[in-house]
Formats: sequence, C-alpha cells, structure tokens
Amino acid sequence: MSAKKIIHESSLANGLRIIVKEDHRAPVAIMQVWYKVGSSYEANGLTGVSHALEHMMFRGSKKYSGTKYDEIITENGGQNNAFTSHDYTAYHQFIASDKLEICFQLEADRMHQLLLTEKDFKKEISVVMEERHMSIDDNPESRAYERFMAVAHVASPYRHSIIGWMDDLKQMTVADLRQWYKTWYAPNNAIIVVVGDVQPKQIQAWTKKYFGSLKRSVIPVVKPQNEVLPLGTRSVTVQVPAKLPWLSLGYNTSVLKTLTKDKKWEAYALSVASGVLGINSSCRLQKNIIRKKQIATSAYAHYSAFDRLDNVFALGLTPTNMQSVEECKKALLQEVEDLQTKLVSNKELERVKTAWFASEVFGKDSLFNQAHEIGMLECVGLCWAEADRDVIKKIQAVTPKQVKEVALKYLVPERLTIGILEPLEIKAH
Repeated sequence: MSAKKIIHESSLANGLRIIVKEDHRAPVAIMQVWYKVGSSYEANGLTGVSHALEHMMFRGSKKYSGTKYDEIITENGGQNNAFTSHDYTAYHQFIASDKLEICFQLEADRMHQLLLTEKDFKKEISVVMEERHMSIDDNPESRAYERFMAVAHVASPYRHSIIGWMDDLKQMTVADLRQWYKTWYAPNNAIIVVVGDVQPKQIQAWTKKYFGSLKRSVIPVVKPQNEVLPLGTRSVTVQVPAKLPWLSLGYNTSVLKTLTKDKKWEAYALSVASGVLGINSSCRLQKNIIRKKQIATSAYAHYSAFDRLDNVFALGLTPTNMQSVEECKKALLQEVEDLQTKLVSNKELERVKTAWFASEVFGKDSLFNQAHEIGMLECVGLCWAEADRDVIKKIQAVTPKQVKEVALKYLVPERLTIGILEPLEIKAH
C-alpha cells in the first residue's frame, strides 16, 4: 500500500493540522503533539525556556492538577513523555487504540489551560538545573561539545544548547514561561501526528471535539537567522577535569531547507559522505582510525540534512591514552582529504546506501519513529510526503563524483571549527 493511501491529512478552522498514518499490525497507537518552537527561537538571556516549559507541561492544568496527567495515562496502560529540540517541542503518548481518546482530552486541556504556578516552577527549574549538571557540567565531553558548537555557530541560534546556559536558568522566572506559553502554544502553531491501529475519521472527530473550540493566536514571524560566511578556521580548547582528551572537527554546511532546488542534491551527498566516514562498524573512521591505526577508543561522523537552519558536518574521536590530539587531528584531516582527492568506490558507496536503506526500513517497525519522522519534517519546513517519496531515491542517486564535490566545497579550512578537550587532573574529593 502506498504512503498516499495510508496517510491522511486534515486541519481545523483554528489552524491545527492533523496527520494520521494507519498501521494495523497491533492494537496500539502513538499520539504526538508538535509545537513549532524550540531553543533556536529563544533570545539571548532566555535560553532554555522551551525545555523548561516542556517540564512544566507535566505539572498540572486547571482541570488536572499536580501529577494527575501522568496518573491517568499510567492507569490506562499508557506511556508518555516529551522532548525539546532546536526547532520543535513535542509531547507523546503510547497507548492502546481503544484508550486513545483520553490523550486527546488531556492534550487539548494543557494546550490552553496550563497552570504555571510559582511553586511548581521553583521545583521544576531546580530539576532542569540538576539535569544540566548531570548531562553537561559533569560530563567533560558534553561540556566541550557545548563550547565547540558555540564557536562553530556565529550568527545562528544553534550556538545555544537546548537546555540553556546555567545563568539564564538561574535568572528565569515563571513569568518568562507564561509568556512563552502564551506566544507559541496555540492550535495554529501545532501539529498532531497519530500512527497506529486507528481510523482517520475517528481521529478527526476527536480532534474537532477536543481542540475545535481553542482559539488561534498571532504567531510571531521568525526571521531566518542565517549563519554568516565563514572566514577561516576557528578553534576552542576546553580545560576541565577528565580522564581522556577529546577532539571534534566541524564544517559549516547547508541543509535541505536552506539549499535552492537545483542544489538540494548536496544535502544527500553530504549525508552519504557522513555515512562513508561513520555509518557503522565498516565505515572509514572505525576501520582506519580505531582498528588499523589504533589511535582512538571511539570515533564518529554526523550530518543532519533535516534541520531548519544551516548546521555543521561534524566528525571527532576520543584518543587513546598513548595518542596525542595533534596526531589524531592529522588522521581526521587525512580522512577528509581522501574524500576530496579520491573517488569513493562503487562498492563502498553501495554498502553505505544499503545501511541507510536498512535503517529506514527497520525504523518503520517503530510507531514512534514513523510519527517522529512526519512531525520533525513538518516542523522544520519540509513536506513529509516529499521526504517519504524522495529521500531513499535521492540517496540511492548519489554518485562518487558528487561526494567528492561536496567534500571539496564544504569540508575546507575556511569552514572549519576545531574543538579540543584538554584534560585537567581529576582531584579526589
């Protein structure tokens, strides 16, 4: 059955969009509510407000106080959570199909009736700050990566971490969250995605019943905030207590959303280039850096074509005890040079494409992944239908010459940021 036959789109008069994908393999469903706002929408001094509001969405509304929301989902055998990204905030529930209506009732309620009390805010902002301590401040590599991204991006709001800077969290008030909620949490800035054993007409009926009366808001026009033209190699060294050093190279690159129609192939070629370097255990970084040269304990390559704004093509590693960062940097740069000077073999290219295709196919086994792909694409300004139809085809069409072309265009010193973690002695407390 084609995607067109199993995916249904509709919208309400208040601007709320609904996308339903039927998957009748089991009597369960996932509901995701996506708001088109995340950390890249935040101003200086207000970083982390999107993520903090995500936490407060579980602290009760006028109708469902305290932890009642979680209790209702759990009592009905469901699971729920949320996540914040640079470009969106999403809330999701996994539940039996015959219990799904409950989720519509709860989500509609907290879309317009959230309490946001001072008492709850003080508790939750402490939780957020502790989360930052654990995930970034007490994690040397995460701390180094945060500073690395802050240098790699000059004008782009992607320079801020999603959780926000600690001082901004300390200065944040419940009034900030109330204003953020009032500004962005509205039906005309949201998308409901449902995947599972459902009937589209029933989903549309529930959406109209629970969300139909909610009023639309005037959503601010967001300027692009394009990255400035890179003018030369930048570097940042982070000195914190750690056992091992860490190295990352990042090249400022375009993404599907920001490329013109005739240049969109570059994003797919960059994706394949990233796969050649780091898609699995047979990739070049694993084979050459870890197994052959044995200079690193781990290595990675990452590029996402599906962001709202230009981002970075990143690769990096953790050196072994016996290896210097400088030698590791030379090894990574050699891998980049090889992409620029030698055509990737058809055999290697086919292996990368097969791994990509397998990942896409296996991802369809997960209701969460299916819904996430739809919501994410729509929130960054890409059409889910176009991506569903074209991504695999465009990846399969990438040639060795195109991989070389994007490496020569983007993976160059003018676009490079170097991030280094320089370990300090770990002192016993």
